[in-house]
Amino acid sequence: MNEPPSLFMLLLFLLAGLTACSVRPAGQYDVQQAPTPPNYTLPEAWAALPFTEDNADRTLEQLTDRQDTAPVDVFYLHPTTYTGKQGDDRWNGPVYDPALQERTDESAMLYQASIFNGAGRVFAPRYRQAHLHAYYTESREASATRAFELAYSDVRSAFEYYMEHYNEGRPLIIASHSQGTTHAKRLLRDYFDGKPLQTQLVVAYLAGIPVESNYFRFIKVCGGPEEIGCFCSWRTWREGRTPKDYDPDNEIAVTNPLTWTTTDAYAPRALNDGAVLRKFDRIRPEVTDARVHEGLLWISRPRFPWSFLWLSPNYHVGDLNLFYLDIRINAMRRAAVFLRQPE
Repeated sequence: MNEPPSLFMLLLFLLAGLTACSVRPAGQYDVQQAPTPPNYTLPEAWAALPFTEDNADRTLEQLTDRQDTAPVDVFYLHPTTYTGKQGDDRWNGPVYDPALQERTDESAMLYQASIFNGAGRVFAPRYRQAHLHAYYTESREASATRAFELAYSDVRSAFEYYMEHYNEGRPLIIASHSQGTTHAKRLLRDYFDGKPLQTQLVVAYLAGIPVESNYFRFIKVCGGPEEIGCFCSWRTWREGRTPKDYDPDNEIAVTNPLTWTTTDAYAPRALNDGAVLRKFDRIRPEVTDARVHEGLLWISRPRFPWSFLWLSPNYHVGDLNLFYLDIRINAMRRAAVFLRQPE
């Protein structure tokens, strides 16, 4: 029986990204109104830790959570979940707000962070994320910049705490989506690019935000499914459609998550190992095809019940979920290659 569209849990946490916010931060940025900073010594400051029970531990069908034995770690940065609900009127989200925590845990942790529990131990910090409106304002750009800076300061603090207390020299995957990628690419440049820590980098998955091919000096775009020490990035649009500010001559890095190459070769639906779309209850294979096109990942309309109701050509909400099993398998594959390296 077909499932009613109201149950598409995948779309809940990022729908606001496709529509205008009805609630926006009030006035200019005011540091006095900044939420309480997270204390990363406490489990409550983390949306996922391998030592606690959380939604990053969840699995489907034949998949296995391997965090107890994995020799690799995953540092995952979640997308914007502070999106404009009534009362969300500050420039940065309150880390310890129960409603915001639940929104993050039931969406990003469940549908994205869980992708990586087969490859490594998942660490996902909560951070004082910038309000969604910070991406769209033109009249208050200075306030938006300060909001992003505050969010990144938390990400940096969380990463430094992780490195000091948890890493112990273990190989590391960086994974992110949307606002998470805004911060993850800075984190990679500040801590990995051309620095000793780059030798621990298995791969970075930087989805949903454009990343220039030359953004890093030493970390290159992955050119194949087993390359390590590199990054993969894409943002998903319906074939033939582009963003309003689209520049076909851009130098944006794009990886096809069905082939893990950067060529414009078409990858048919048969290569799609599986998406997770509705309730977290099943994997759907062959949901979509993919090909790289001038800074974008173009796909045909995904095939699933009620998909005709997905009217927007921007598939940002599905950047990871449409390729859930493909990413999971690839992360495990690259981790295995990294571990086979001679010491």
